[in-house]
Amino acid sequence: MAARRRVVVFPSSAELGPALAGLVSSRAGEAIASRGRFTLGLSGGSLVTMLSKELPALPDLDGSKWVVGFCDERLVPPGDPESTYGLYKNQLFSKMNIPAGAVLSIDSSLPVTECAEDYARKLKDVFPDDDKPVFDMLLLGMGPDGHTCSLFPGHPLLEETEKTVAPIGDSPKPPPCRVTLTLPVVNSARCVVFVSTGGSKAPVLKEVLEGREGAALPAARVVPTHGDLFWLVDGPAAADLTIVLEKPGPGARL
Repeated sequence: MAARRRVVVFPSSAELGPALAGLVSSRAGEAIASRGRFTLGLSGGSLVTMLSKELPALPDLDGSKWVVGFCDERLVPPGDPESTYGLYKNQLFSKMNIPAGAVLSIDSSLPVTECAEDYARKLKDVFPDDDKPVFDMLLLGMGPDGHTCSLFPGHPLLEETEKTVAPIGDSPKPPPCRVTLTLPVVNSARCVVFVSTGGSKAPVLKEVLEGREGAALPAARVVPTHGDLFWLVDGPAAADLTIVLEKPGPGARL
Protein backbone atom coordinates (compact mmCIF):
# COMPACT_ATOMS: atom_id res chain seq x y z
CA MET A 1 0.00 0.00 0.00
CA ALA A 2 1.41 3.38 -1.01
CA ALA A 3 2.33 5.76 1.78
CA ARG A 4 0.44 8.97 2.47
CA ARG A 5 1.45 11.90 0.31
CA ARG A 6 2.56 15.04 2.15
CA VAL A 7 2.36 18.38 0.38
CA VAL A 8 4.33 20.94 2.37
CA VAL A 9 4.31 24.62 1.43
CA PHE A 10 6.94 27.19 2.37
CA PRO A 11 6.67 30.95 1.79
CA SER A 12 9.69 30.87 -0.51
CA SER A 13 12.62 28.71 -1.56
CA ALA A 14 14.69 30.45 1.12
CA GLU A 15 12.66 28.64 3.79
CA LEU A 16 12.29 25.46 1.75
CA GLY A 17 16.02 24.87 1.34
CA PRO A 18 16.94 24.44 5.02
CA ALA A 19 13.90 22.19 5.58
CA LEU A 20 14.98 19.98 2.69
CA ALA A 21 18.53 19.76 4.03
CA GLY A 22 17.18 18.85 7.46
CA LEU A 23 15.02 16.10 5.96
CA VAL A 24 18.00 14.67 4.05
CA SER A 25 20.11 14.75 7.19
CA SER A 26 17.50 13.07 9.38
CA ARG A 27 16.82 10.33 6.83
CA ALA A 28 20.55 9.80 6.44
CA GLY A 29 20.91 9.31 10.18
CA GLU A 30 18.04 6.83 10.28
CA ALA A 31 19.40 4.85 7.33
CA ILE A 32 22.93 4.67 8.71
CA ALA A 33 21.63 3.57 12.11
CA SER A 34 19.45 0.86 10.50
CA ARG A 35 21.54 -0.33 7.54
CA GLY A 36 25.01 1.14 7.96
CA ARG A 37 24.80 3.50 4.98
CA PHE A 38 22.63 6.11 3.26
CA THR A 39 21.81 5.70 -0.44
CA LEU A 40 20.74 8.93 -2.13
CA GLY A 41 19.65 9.61 -5.70
CA LEU A 42 20.08 13.18 -6.94
CA SER A 43 18.46 15.20 -9.71
CA GLY A 44 19.78 18.32 -11.39
CA GLY A 45 18.28 21.72 -12.08
CA SER A 46 17.67 24.09 -9.19
CA LEU A 47 18.28 21.28 -6.70
CA VAL A 48 22.03 21.53 -7.33
CA THR A 49 22.22 25.11 -6.09
CA MET A 50 19.84 24.53 -3.19
CA LEU A 51 21.58 21.43 -1.85
CA SER A 52 25.06 22.85 -2.41
CA LYS A 53 24.14 25.82 -0.24
CA GLU A 54 22.16 24.11 2.50
CA LEU A 55 23.77 20.70 3.12
CA PRO A 56 27.31 21.97 3.87
CA ALA A 57 25.76 24.54 6.22
CA LEU A 58 24.47 21.80 8.51
CA PRO A 59 26.65 21.32 11.60
CA ASP A 60 28.50 18.01 11.85
CA LEU A 61 27.02 16.52 8.67
CA ASP A 62 28.95 13.33 7.97
CA GLY A 63 28.86 11.97 4.42
CA SER A 64 31.40 9.19 4.99
CA LYS A 65 28.70 6.50 4.85
CA TRP A 66 26.74 7.97 1.97
CA VAL A 67 26.39 6.35 -1.45
CA VAL A 68 25.20 8.81 -4.08
CA GLY A 69 23.73 8.09 -7.50
CA PHE A 70 21.75 10.07 -10.03
CA CYS A 71 18.09 9.80 -10.98
CA ASP A 72 19.01 10.66 -14.54
CA GLU A 73 21.98 12.06 -16.39
CA ARG A 74 22.73 13.67 -19.71
CA LEU A 75 25.20 11.87 -21.96
CA VAL A 76 27.86 14.59 -21.84
CA PRO A 77 31.41 14.61 -20.41
CA PRO A 78 31.75 15.44 -16.70
CA GLY A 79 33.25 18.82 -17.53
CA ASP A 80 30.30 19.87 -19.66
CA PRO A 81 27.98 22.48 -18.08
CA GLU A 82 25.07 20.10 -18.82
CA SER A 83 26.58 17.32 -16.64
CA THR A 84 24.61 16.92 -13.42
CA TYR A 85 27.48 14.92 -11.90
CA GLY A 86 29.95 17.66 -12.85
CA LEU A 87 27.82 20.37 -11.24
CA TYR A 88 27.47 18.44 -7.99
CA LYS A 89 31.15 17.54 -7.99
CA ASN A 90 32.17 21.18 -8.19
CA GLN A 91 29.47 22.70 -5.99
CA LEU A 92 28.63 20.06 -3.36
CA PHE A 93 30.89 17.01 -3.25
CA SER A 94 33.96 19.22 -2.87
CA LYS A 95 32.44 20.52 0.40
CA MET A 96 31.51 17.13 1.88
CA ASN A 97 33.37 14.01 2.93
CA ILE A 98 31.51 11.61 0.65
CA PRO A 99 34.08 9.00 -0.49
CA ALA A 100 34.94 9.46 -4.17
CA GLY A 101 34.21 5.80 -4.86
CA ALA A 102 30.75 6.16 -3.35
CA VAL A 103 29.58 8.58 -6.05
CA LEU A 104 28.16 6.60 -8.97
CA SER A 105 28.55 8.46 -12.25
CA ILE A 106 27.84 7.35 -15.80
CA ASP A 107 30.51 6.55 -18.37
CA SER A 108 29.66 9.20 -20.94
CA SER A 109 32.18 7.81 -23.44
CA LEU A 110 29.83 4.87 -24.16
CA PRO A 111 26.92 4.86 -26.62
CA VAL A 112 23.68 5.61 -24.83
CA THR A 113 22.38 2.01 -24.65
CA GLU A 114 25.69 0.68 -23.37
CA CYS A 115 25.94 3.61 -20.96
CA ALA A 116 22.57 2.68 -19.43
CA GLU A 117 23.60 -0.98 -19.13
CA ASP A 118 26.90 0.00 -17.52
CA TYR A 119 25.15 2.25 -15.01
CA ALA A 120 22.65 -0.51 -14.22
CA ARG A 121 25.60 -2.80 -13.42
CA LYS A 122 27.07 -0.17 -11.11
CA LEU A 123 23.77 0.04 -9.25
CA LYS A 124 23.57 -3.75 -9.04
CA ASP A 125 26.99 -3.78 -7.38
CA VAL A 126 25.67 -1.35 -4.77
CA PHE A 127 22.35 -3.18 -4.32
CA PRO A 128 23.35 -6.83 -4.88
CA ASP A 129 20.55 -8.33 -2.80
CA ASP A 130 17.67 -6.39 -4.35
CA ASP A 131 15.75 -7.21 -7.52
CA LYS A 132 15.92 -3.52 -8.23
CA PRO A 133 17.78 -0.72 -6.46
CA VAL A 134 16.04 0.43 -3.28
CA PHE A 135 17.33 3.92 -2.51
CA ASP A 136 16.83 5.40 0.93
CA MET A 137 15.93 8.72 -0.69
CA LEU A 138 15.41 10.12 -4.17
CA LEU A 139 15.29 13.87 -4.75
CA LEU A 140 13.28 14.80 -7.82
CA GLY A 141 12.32 17.89 -9.74
CA MET A 142 9.46 18.38 -12.18
CA GLY A 143 9.44 20.16 -15.50
CA PRO A 144 6.63 22.44 -16.70
CA ASP A 145 5.38 19.54 -18.85
CA GLY A 146 5.14 17.23 -15.81
CA HIS A 147 8.26 15.21 -16.60
CA THR A 148 10.55 13.93 -13.88
CA CYS A 149 13.93 12.20 -14.16
CA SER A 150 14.16 11.84 -17.96
CA LEU A 151 10.68 10.34 -18.14
CA PHE A 152 8.60 12.49 -20.46
CA PRO A 153 4.83 12.61 -21.09
CA GLY A 154 3.66 10.04 -23.59
CA HIS A 155 7.09 8.43 -23.92
CA PRO A 156 7.30 4.61 -24.16
CA LEU A 157 9.79 4.54 -21.26
CA LEU A 158 6.89 5.23 -18.91
CA GLU A 159 5.79 1.64 -19.48
CA GLU A 160 9.24 0.09 -18.92
CA THR A 161 9.01 -2.62 -16.24
CA GLU A 162 12.15 -4.76 -16.71
CA LYS A 163 15.07 -2.34 -16.86
CA THR A 164 16.32 -0.44 -13.84
CA VAL A 165 18.17 2.12 -15.96
CA ALA A 166 16.90 2.99 -19.42
CA PRO A 167 18.53 4.82 -22.32
CA ILE A 168 16.74 7.64 -24.07
CA GLY A 169 18.00 8.87 -27.43
CA ASP A 170 15.09 11.08 -28.36
CA SER A 171 14.62 13.34 -25.35
CA PRO A 172 12.23 16.19 -26.23
CA LYS A 173 14.41 18.38 -24.03
CA PRO A 174 18.05 18.72 -25.14
CA PRO A 175 20.47 17.09 -25.05
CA PRO A 176 18.66 14.16 -26.71
CA CYS A 177 20.76 11.33 -25.25
CA ARG A 178 20.31 10.52 -21.57
CA VAL A 179 19.98 7.66 -19.11
CA THR A 180 17.27 7.54 -16.48
CA LEU A 181 16.00 5.46 -13.60
CA THR A 182 12.73 3.80 -14.53
CA LEU A 183 9.45 4.18 -12.67
CA PRO A 184 9.68 0.78 -10.91
CA VAL A 185 12.99 1.88 -9.34
CA VAL A 186 11.67 5.31 -8.39
CA ASN A 187 8.62 3.76 -6.79
CA SER A 188 10.76 1.28 -4.84
CA ALA A 189 12.54 4.03 -2.88
CA ARG A 190 12.03 4.35 0.85
CA CYS A 191 11.47 8.09 0.49
CA VAL A 192 10.83 10.26 -2.57
CA VAL A 193 10.98 14.04 -2.32
CA PHE A 194 9.80 16.36 -5.08
CA VAL A 195 10.97 19.96 -4.91
CA SER A 196 8.98 22.42 -7.01
CA THR A 197 9.34 26.19 -6.84
CA GLY A 198 8.21 29.24 -8.75
CA GLY A 199 4.96 30.47 -10.18
CA SER A 200 5.67 28.89 -13.57
CA LYS A 201 5.13 25.48 -11.95
CA ALA A 202 1.70 26.35 -10.50
CA PRO A 203 -0.45 25.06 -13.42
CA VAL A 204 1.31 21.71 -13.79
CA LEU A 205 1.55 21.23 -10.02
CA LYS A 206 -2.22 21.62 -9.77
CA GLU A 207 -2.69 19.16 -12.62
CA VAL A 208 -0.37 16.57 -11.06
CA LEU A 209 -1.74 16.84 -7.52
CA GLU A 210 -5.41 17.54 -8.19
CA GLY A 211 -6.35 17.03 -11.83
CA ARG A 212 -7.85 13.92 -13.35
CA GLU A 213 -5.78 14.38 -16.48
CA GLY A 214 -2.68 14.81 -14.35
CA ALA A 215 -2.62 11.11 -13.51
CA ALA A 216 -1.08 10.46 -16.92
CA LEU A 217 1.85 12.80 -16.29
CA PRO A 218 5.16 11.18 -15.28
CA ALA A 219 5.42 13.07 -11.99
CA ALA A 220 1.93 11.90 -10.98
CA ARG A 221 2.98 8.30 -11.58
CA VAL A 222 5.57 8.52 -8.81
CA VAL A 223 3.74 6.73 -6.00
CA PRO A 224 6.20 4.82 -3.79
CA THR A 225 4.95 1.32 -3.10
CA HIS A 226 6.17 1.20 0.48
CA GLY A 227 7.95 4.52 0.94
CA ASP A 228 7.13 8.09 1.86
CA LEU A 229 6.27 10.77 -0.70
CA PHE A 230 6.91 14.45 -0.06
CA TRP A 231 6.11 17.42 -2.24
CA LEU A 232 8.06 20.42 -0.96
CA VAL A 233 6.86 23.54 -2.75
CA ASP A 234 6.99 27.28 -2.32
CA GLY A 235 4.06 29.67 -2.16
CA PRO A 236 4.14 30.72 -5.83
CA ALA A 237 4.15 27.09 -7.04
CA ALA A 238 1.26 26.24 -4.70
CA ALA A 239 -0.83 29.28 -5.65
CA ASP A 240 -3.49 27.31 -7.54
CA LEU A 241 -3.83 24.36 -5.15
CA THR A 242 -7.07 23.74 -3.26
CA ILE A 243 -6.10 20.53 -1.44
CA VAL A 244 -5.14 20.50 2.24
CA LEU A 245 -1.56 21.67 2.62
CA GLU A 246 0.97 21.53 5.43
CA LYS A 247 2.46 24.91 6.31
CA PRO A 248 5.17 24.38 8.91
CA GLY A 249 6.43 27.20 11.03
CA PRO A 250 10.00 28.54 10.86
CA GLY A 251 12.59 25.92 11.77
CA ALA A 252 10.07 23.05 11.83
CA ARG A 253 11.39 19.57 11.05
CA LEU A 254 9.68 17.35 8.51
